Amino acid sequence: MTHVKMLIAASALIELAFLGGCNFAPTYKVPPVPTPQSYKENVGWKLAQPSDNVIRGKWWEMFGDPQLNALEVQVALSNQTVQAALATVQEARSIVREARSQYFPTITAEPSVSKTWLSNNANTIANSSTITPASKGSSHASYVLYTLPLDASWEPDLWGAIRNTVRADIYSAQSSAANLGNVLLSAQADLAVDYYSLRGQDALKAVLDATVVADLKSLDLTKALFAQGVDSDEDVAEAETQLANVQVQDTNLGIQRAQLEHAIALLLGKSASTFTIPVDASITNFAVHPPEIPLGIPSELLERRPDIAASERTVAAANAQIGVARAAFFPTLTLAGSGGFESVSLANLLSGPSAFASLGATAAQTVFDAGLRNATVQQYRAAHNVAVANYRQTVLSAFQEVEDNLAALRVLSHEWEQADQAVRSAQRTLNLSLHRYELGIDSYLNVITAQTTLLNNQQTAVNLRTEQMTYSVQLIMTLGGGWDSSQLSTPSQPASKKSP
Repeated sequence: MTHVKMLIAASALIELAFLGGCNFAPTYKVPPVPTPQSYKENVGWKLAQPSDNVIRGKWWEMFGDPQLNALEVQVALSNQTVQAALATVQEARSIVREARSQYFPTITAEPSVSKTWLSNNANTIANSSTITPASKGSSHASYVLYTLPLDASWEPDLWGAIRNTVRADIYSAQSSAANLGNVLLSAQADLAVDYYSLRGQDALKAVLDATVVADLKSLDLTKALFAQGVDSDEDVAEAETQLANVQVQDTNLGIQRAQLEHAIALLLGKSASTFTIPVDASITNFAVHPPEIPLGIPSELLERRPDIAASERTVAAANAQIGVARAAFFPTLTLAGSGGFESVSLANLLSGPSAFASLGATAAQTVFDAGLRNATVQQYRAAHNVAVANYRQTVLSAFQEVEDNLAALRVLSHEWEQADQAVRSAQRTLNLSLHRYELGIDSYLNVITAQTTLLNNQQTAVNLRTEQMTYSVQLIMTLGGGWDSSQLSTPSQPASKKSP
């Protein structure tokens, strides 16, 4: 009857733990952040067609470059920073499973076999049939004891400390998953920026190569005129200087192109010593055009930016930690029990008479801690306030980044048109200067000036087009790159091994 009463008491405590447990974490709400109705710099922006009103996951396909597509798919597989972030997610999910294990009792088994030698005065025990008589030359009898015990202990989650710990770990795991999305997006965007910067170098190379060819022809013309006595040796020297200067610039491009190629290799998780992207000799004026990028509305940015989602989940985790700290003000209850079998005969070890059991409960309450628990609660409240401020700052920074890229693209679109017109005008000026020089009307200095002006304008136009492409990539990244918060694991499924 006593055992029955103890089991009933234990069952009541278990029911209290699961059904009547308290939760001292504050009710969580996503911190409010003022959200604009529209983007300020969205002036004259050409909206995408309705069928393309969102950025897709493989956003780089919007640029229509097969080689870029082939490179981008490798980032998620071999970029080591991404792999490290993925391992961090797996670690965080394992921590959730560790925390959830505290919901259940801990059970240990410690079977043992011991042999005991009795003193000669233990006459009562020595008369037992299980005692081995003293052997020849020995004055002591002995017996063997077989024990098969199971010990269990459990701390019911009466005040929600374990539940809030699990919640905090789940939110932290979700934050890690969002960070993984952000790391992957950043690596993909860096690759696209480096790729278009490299192609911009190829375009500059094509411009300078063409300029070298043109300057060689000018030098040949100057030498021919000098031989005829029309030009002076000074004009020949100036033409040689102009050619050498352009050749220096042409050669110098190899440094930055090599560094960009090495940077792309690193992003792909490959050795820079074995990775090569061939020069695109077909590029003449880098006549690529940025894609139409769907912006959406500013409020959607809160769901599409992985860094914002990571920051918000950190706030939720900090909120749950307050509940863990507040639970420390209340007593803890530990239930312990043991049972098993014990016998001096192995044959009878699992029989009913060999069984034993015990059950007990222990309550513990901190009486004095010199303000430790109060300070701990205040610590976690302050940590929550820090997380809220960081979240709001992340949101504000996200809006700033979108506006910055929109402004840059808006200005660059007009600037490139002006630069393109400047190239055409400079080419016309050079043609006229060469013609007048051939007729002996102008000096070669006018030709050099026109050549330099044309080259500078051509370089400016290529650089502006490169900037347009890189700012387009950055705008896509600041809009989330097709990521959204639905890719986070749910609180009930945080331990999924599937990469978000």
